Amino acid sequence: MSIQADKIFINLPVKDLKKSVTFFNEVGFGFNSQFSDENAACMVISGHIFVMLLSEPYFKNFTQKKVADASKSTEVILAISAESREKVDEIVYKALSSGGKISNDPQDHGFMYAWSFQDVDGHLWEVIYMDESAVNQG
Repeated sequence: MSIQADKIFINLPVKDLKKSVTFFNEVGFGFNSQFSDENAACMVISGHIFVMLLSEPYFKNFTQKKVADASKSTEVILAISAESREKVDEIVYKALSSGGKISNDPQDHGFMYAWSFQDVDGHLWEVIYMDESAVNQG
């Protein structure tokens, strides 16, 4: 039997929690204040996907390993879906105007369109639109 989790909570270390919350608010994401305080902010991606932005000192409580500096190395690329090509561009442009940086140029594969940015800590985010009618469901 395979595991079928109902929700995902991504824990992401950030250098300046207030700056990160401001950035993601400007991009268009909301936050759940019930799970946010001076150490953490619960960013809502969808009803089943959440990113816990954790101040680096607080994040260190959850691991014995060294915390990677996302401005210098990459451990993960966070990919999220968008409802259209235009929405992909809108999200990335908002990220850029809010202090983010381009990660890669837009990629147009016909049935799939993606563009990526770095947030204020250097974490990589890829925004993807996929025309599911063009994908073989076999």
